Amino acid sequence: MKITREYLADLILEKLAAQKEILKSEFNQSGRINSCIVDDLFHEEVALEIYRGYPTPEEMTAYKSLRENKRIAAQMDLYNPILEEVVFAFQDNRIVKIVEEITGLKEMIPDEHLYAGGISLMAHGNFLNPHLDNSHDNDRENYRVLNLLYYCTPDWDINSGGNLELWDKGMGNPQRIVHSKFNRLVLMITNKTSIHSVSKVISDGKRCCVSNYYFSQRPAELNEYFHVTSFYGRPEEPVKNIFLRIDAFLRQTIRQLTGKRVVKTKHIYKK
Repeated sequence: MKITREYLADLILEKLAAQKEILKSEFNQSGRINSCIVDDLFHEEVALEIYRGYPTPEEMTAYKSLRENKRIAAQMDLYNPILEEVVFAFQDNRIVKIVEEITGLKEMIPDEHLYAGGISLMAHGNFLNPHLDNSHDNDRENYRVLNLLYYCTPDWDINSGGNLELWDKGMGNPQRIVHSKFNRLVLMITNKTSIHSVSKVISDGKRCCVSNYYFSQRPAELNEYFHVTSFYGRPEEPVKNIFLRIDAFLRQTIRQLTGKRVVKTKHIYKK
């Protein structure tokens, strides 16, 4: 059977609808970054097919700096068709609607150009330092309000690293670890305090993630705000933190003064 985005969206909708009230309660817990987890999102064989469709690391774009070390891709028509199908299944109008009901976020818009979305891969030594996602889309027209992260590596052990970390109480307190478990979907708000990271991968293998971001004309908070992607050093990286904070300050200042990005993004699906 050919796996289409409509079929995948049907499965996502069925799972979210069955757990909607539980997920709504989990997402809106106070005192932490708004988030919830959906396990066993697809049938196991479907999830395995998605994983098998992943390209090699060498076929993806490498991002390597003090901030991060990972592989990403947004030009989905270069890869196995199942990857494009699963990415855009999360953009089905029915999925957007039920996610609005779960999160309470209104008038959300999926991003067909996959600005910062698409697929990512992390192998041994890869990491993503704590950061706030940039507050807006590429043209600064809409707020980025929600991350949807689907993990599809079979038997990925929590001790292998590559796990999502949510800094609920800020950088001065321990992070909450969300295992990048096979066939797991995580919904996570994006606002002024949603600092998150990915722990360094310390084992062989590849931790694969399908990423989508929803935008809205309304901010995820009561008041309007703007910030560029802002990185921090981990608590054990005080010197690195100084450099990353200076980097964020300079990019924020330039963007506010000129309205332009310091480096034009290439992470866009050019259809």
